[in-house]
Amino acid sequence: MTAVMTDATLSLLVHGYAWAPDLRRAHGGAPLVRTRLMGRPAALLHGPEAVAFFYDEKHVHRQGALPDPVLDTLFGQGAVHTLDGRAHRARKELFVSLLMHPDGVHSLTSRVEGAWRDAVTAWEGGRVVLFDEVAAVLARAVCDWVGLPVPDDAAREIAEDCVAMVDGFATAGPRHALARRARRRQENALAAAVTDLRLREHGPHPDGIFSASRHAAAAGSPLEAVALHREADGTLLDPHTAAVELLNIIRPTIAVAWFAVFAAHALHRHPGRHEQLRTGGAAHARAFAHEVRRFYPFVPFVGGLAARDLSFAGDALPAGTLLLLDVYGHHHDPELWERPYHFDPGRFAGREPGSDELIPQGGGEARTGHRCPGEDITISLLCVLGPALADLDFAVPQQDLSIPLTRIPTRPRSGFVIEPARQPWKRLARR
Repeated sequence: MTAVMTDATLSLLVHGYAWAPDLRRAHGGAPLVRTRLMGRPAALLHGPEAVAFFYDEKHVHRQGALPDPVLDTLFGQGAVHTLDGRAHRARKELFVSLLMHPDGVHSLTSRVEGAWRDAVTAWEGGRVVLFDEVAAVLARAVCDWVGLPVPDDAAREIAEDCVAMVDGFATAGPRHALARRARRRQENALAAAVTDLRLREHGPHPDGIFSASRHAAAAGSPLEAVALHREADGTLLDPHTAAVELLNIIRPTIAVAWFAVFAAHALHRHPGRHEQLRTGGAAHARAFAHEVRRFYPFVPFVGGLAARDLSFAGDALPAGTLLLLDVYGHHHDPELWERPYHFDPGRFAGREPGSDELIPQGGGEARTGHRCPGEDITISLLCVLGPALADLDFAVPQQDLSIPLTRIPTRPRSGFVIEPARQPWKRLARR
């Protein structure tokens, strides 16, 4: 295999989601392609065997893999995503207990349903940008669930900041600067809330949106769990790291707005899917959610470092090599999926995808590995929002609904404008 000596960072920024599939095609579709990224040797891995290989902690470490620009915008310094071994397992258990317990998933989903009903009532007769409105709905619901309920105007500000963090992590320039400022603002507010809870000081904190007077709401909540969590060595998280991890609950929940708008896009492109979602029940809603997460572009690839000298697909991988798992290419590989560029929820009818088959939020096992523990929440929310969108009586005015693959993360250029909106509540109430 011929090594690619030139650095591919600029090519990635230019080509976006197409970068990894194009690189593989240029090398005959090999399961491993060598390149350089951000000045360091890298290897792009592809295929189900690559997923299993990548999510084996004996093979891949996360500490040091994510560059500071990504940590300073998307995940936060000191986040669980940067840990390995015993430290990762102890921190991960916190997220598993909060995000994977059925009662917690149901509680958050119910809050989103309530916030959605309130929002749709407010939309009637007006034109709205669906992406912005869904993000605000999710922000209001998740802040209440976390134990830090906020008024609607503050929920919208939090949504805007969390969207900025996701929107600006993979680019330079104004979007990245906005993402950094948004993270600092929310980390400061959440660190103050954590400190107030620990000190049992009442009254609004002067430096943040969140009020420390809401301790009753915080009892047994994610806020309390994160604030009182102890690491593997028995120490509490410092307030900044606690704020980072609270944001790693709030931000990904708000990021479900991307998938929700993709669901609306799919319904617009395939009008026949409306009735299927209305009448198909929970099983079809779940298959639809899986297909939205497969078909539409969100995560282009994920990265880690070779934990030791390794071999994959007959090629040596020296310790410390940057390993990139091709996610977008995996979901659109015709050798893995029949007609991969055709939107078809039926491919998941009557079955759940394997852990290394559908990987928009990682592969392997969520309870012990690096797969996102919030995946159950994402699916649950889409199982509610998909049918709710199908039930929504709205018009889609002329607009640019193209989804540029050169932009990471991407979404419909217009944000998906709708007008007017009316909700047939009887159908939603029956669910």
